[in-house]
Amino acid sequence: MKIDCVGGGPAGLYFALLTKLHDPRHTVTVFERCRADSTYGLGVSLAQDILDSLRSNDAESAQEIERAGFRWQRQEVYFRGHRATYDGDDIYNISRQQLVDILAARAASLGVDIRYGHEVLSTRELPDSDLIVAADGANSRIRRTAGKFQTSVSEGSNKYIWLASTKVFGCFTYLFARTEAGWVWAYAYGFTPELSTFIVECSAETWDGLGFPAMSTDESAAVLQRLFADHLEGKRLIGAFPDGTSARWQSFRTITNRRWHEDNVVLLGDAAHTAHFSIGGGTKLALEDAITLAATLAPGSLDQGGGSLGQALTAYESRRRADLVRPLAEAQCSAAWLENLPRYARLDPQVFTALLHLRRSPLLPVMPPRLSYLLHQATERSAALNEIRTRLGRATKTVYGRRMSPPRDGDSRASTDDRTAVSSG
Repeated sequence: MKIDCVGGGPAGLYFALLTKLHDPRHTVTVFERCRADSTYGLGVSLAQDILDSLRSNDAESAQEIERAGFRWQRQEVYFRGHRATYDGDDIYNISRQQLVDILAARAASLGVDIRYGHEVLSTRELPDSDLIVAADGANSRIRRTAGKFQTSVSEGSNKYIWLASTKVFGCFTYLFARTEAGWVWAYAYGFTPELSTFIVECSAETWDGLGFPAMSTDESAAVLQRLFADHLEGKRLIGAFPDGTSARWQSFRTITNRRWHEDNVVLLGDAAHTAHFSIGGGTKLALEDAITLAATLAPGSLDQGGGSLGQALTAYESRRRADLVRPLAEAQCSAAWLENLPRYARLDPQVFTALLHLRRSPLLPVMPPRLSYLLHQATERSAALNEIRTRLGRATKTVYGRRMSPPRDGDSRASTDDRTAVSSG
């Protein structure tokens, strides 16, 4: 097939390289509007599970990504003078530019034609394509001009701005600051040895009350730099992206589509769906889209489906919709919790931080906050008690199970085994 992919971000490039890996006979072209050395965005977070998936699909690029990653495990929350620390799973942060460079180099080595500085505005510009993959982001022109996907867009009520900082945060850090206009909070994490992502969010009322609507990006960054001065330790906030654009305040847009494919056009990544940044899974979900789409187009899969492109695209959409039910629901819950932050901000810091980490639960909005916390504590204690019971049961079974079995004649090791079991248990 002749496959044209519009958008040279992580999802588009990974789909292209996997498609060539599955079947080198395909002609695959990626059209990217930015220059090769100029991508939109700053840091990208990848958890261990998606790295394992990348490794199983293409070990060569996965090794490069893991090698370039800025790794952290811990999370910290700073709220009303209280600092809470949580251990977590391995997370690898990498600059978006490094990620696309790795994927582009691998794709090119497999024969993918990558055309930088080439913006495709409509499917009419690609008349000879057997398949057009719209991987051109949340504002996808391909999706808009095709007009057959029945797209729905809803805006969150909060405002946010995506900045960088020269302060390198060694773990994922939540920072909450109270102002005369309301709460302002930041999500900060290092993605290179020199830079961190620094996303700031607040309610629209707080944003307006602090005068941000009338400020430039640099002026906003300066105000936020003063607001989080204790945590930035004299380091700067930066509002310029590598592609030359500037960060701006915006409302998060949740995008859904009633259809993900029509004729020979299929949606991928943010063009198909978006997940609120507070769950940190947007790139992961987009890469998983790419893996599934490439797999459904692989020779064996097409043969099993009767060789129909339409059937393959239907299978891709069906599988991904099923996989996305939980993460997209959790993203909505997380966004809603943050839009109702004042409901929780008056709680004790210990209770607040516990509920912050439970914000993906659909129960929080319908239960009193303190009751949610008490239920969580009871569940945690119950889980701990169950674990203790399980371990004691294993130890008891080991000890008494051996004692109840009489030793064989002449086997002097029986009593020694019993003593060893007791001491090790």
